[in-house]
Amino acid sequence: MISKMNKLSFLIYHKEYEMFLEKLRELGVVHIEKRQGAEMDANLQAFMQKRTAYQSLLKSMTLAAASFEGTASATSSSLTIEQVVDSYESQQEHIQALNMQLPVLDKEIDAMEVWGEFDWNVIEQLKANGWQMQFYCCPDKSFDETWTDEYNATIINRKGGQCYFVTVNQMPVELEAEVVRLPKQRLSELVREQEQLKADIKKANEVLDLFCIDNTPVVEKALDSLESDINLMEVEQLGGERMAEGAIVMMEGWVPVENDAEVRKMLDESGVYYEIRPAEKEDNAPIKLKNGKISRAFEMLTKMYGMPDYGEFDPTPLLAPFYALFFGMCVGDAGYGLLLVLLGFYLKKKLSKSMAGMMNLLITLGVATTVVGAVFNTFFGASLTDLNLPEWMNSLIISGKWDGTSYDKTMVIALLVGMFHICFAMTVKAICSTARYGFKNALSDWGWWLLVGGSVVVATLNYLGVMDMDMSKMAFIGIGGVSAIGIYLLNNIRRNVFANIGAGLWDTYNMATGLMGDLLSYLRLYALGLAGGMLGGVFNTLGMQLRDSMSDFLFGIPGWICFGLIFVAGHGLNIALSCLSGYVHSIRLTFVEYFKNSGYDGKGVEYKPFSSNKKNDK
Repeated sequence: MISKMNKLSFLIYHKEYEMFLEKLRELGVVHIEKRQGAEMDANLQAFMQKRTAYQSLLKSMTLAAASFEGTASATSSSLTIEQVVDSYESQQEHIQALNMQLPVLDKEIDAMEVWGEFDWNVIEQLKANGWQMQFYCCPDKSFDETWTDEYNATIINRKGGQCYFVTVNQMPVELEAEVVRLPKQRLSELVREQEQLKADIKKANEVLDLFCIDNTPVVEKALDSLESDINLMEVEQLGGERMAEGAIVMMEGWVPVENDAEVRKMLDESGVYYEIRPAEKEDNAPIKLKNGKISRAFEMLTKMYGMPDYGEFDPTPLLAPFYALFFGMCVGDAGYGLLLVLLGFYLKKKLSKSMAGMMNLLITLGVATTVVGAVFNTFFGASLTDLNLPEWMNSLIISGKWDGTSYDKTMVIALLVGMFHICFAMTVKAICSTARYGFKNALSDWGWWLLVGGSVVVATLNYLGVMDMDMSKMAFIGIGGVSAIGIYLLNNIRRNVFANIGAGLWDTYNMATGLMGDLLSYLRLYALGLAGGMLGGVFNTLGMQLRDSMSDFLFGIPGWICFGLIFVAGHGLNIALSCLSGYVHSIRLTFVEYFKNSGYDGKGVEYKPFSSNKKNDK
């Protein structure tokens, strides 16, 4: 649900403005309304640029710290944020300089390898005694054998169609070959230098990783402090409007109804003039979601799409059961669901309290997957009906073909779930339109609800034999007639009838082209569950075949080891793929099919109280 809000307006004497803001921030429950067209000064822009730099630094340091495999020091860092930034940049530049040397060395080693190991001192001695040694390279076909006698040419190596040779003469010679210039180091010296350079790079990275581990808290603390300063400056510059030649500052904000008493007490003690009134639908008040423990875990999905308007319903409690069902159908394996539940409880104890909501979501999805997987007859890729379960448990399992058809029961159920989900969304849309605009302005939505939902109900009753064909025809005609009045004639009571008919025809076109596509989208629930179950079964079969093939070797121990490896690795991969598919496609069905048909826009503003970071962490 959405917390009720009160609108707050107050006037502050300019000399008391900063002190008042500190009190307001300490209270930490008032959402300050920013003025339209307000501009931030250069100081605030500089702070925001610094925040971006600190965020980038923190991200880089966190990644570096995660790659460290040694033991970090237990002492806390005494460096300032400026010293941390300078040291990090210096170490990064040092590592970059070392890395730039490596390709140069690699190139020199490649150049020397074709010549092999030799001593440059010997060549210098030859030069001192009046002999010139020159290094050449040419294609194999271009080497002239007469060079051997005329210029004392000696072939050193042939590689890649090239001939590498040297000449020794008292005077330099010019040949139709490429002169090769080599580094004045031995090959062994270059290799040792390369190994040393790699060791230096590794050491420098380890030092940087350890530095990041020790100093990440410094950056986090500095970023928190900077966020607090930016928050205060934004409120000072963007939240207050100066009046009476700057003597008075007027501000507006929002406060949840449950915090009204403490706000009034603070304002009364501050001696400022204020007014508080209940927020109305047209005020576009910020949204604070307030849900139970289970629904709260799904608030992240609502926030991901967009917050509701103040005059709308909170979609979280409505989307939560459907999202859990969709996820369970996509994964579709009771064994995988149990693992998700266990993983959720384990991580909930290991991770911080801020991640508790994510773990609650994981546990909820795991429970849903366990129930759906058990009903759909899958446990780690195996069929539950093969386990000799009690008869009452087998009666709860849904598998096989639909009676009298060639369709899988799970496929039909996926379509039925989709049909119900769309009808439910249209019901929500009609109710919300009525609540916001009145029944007379929601007749079109109710018309579509009656047409789609009524048709589904009549068709179901006819299939079950409750209604015969003649009665069904009469029901369809009645539903169509009543629906047409709302859709084509009364969709907007303030327009003329011809405009309403045109708008109704356009809505009909959109509904006709969209509903069938929306309904078929729910087949992905069946397809993904089927694919995951089949892949799990393949891993089971492969593991059993390897186990059986090694049953006569060392009492079958190697076979069981191979089975265990394939089972763990195969199902681990399948769980990861299934969960990813379940997450993505469940979101798609919620965001596209449900929100579109329920008329949810998600254009509301999230409630963000003006407070210190310390207050927010409580």
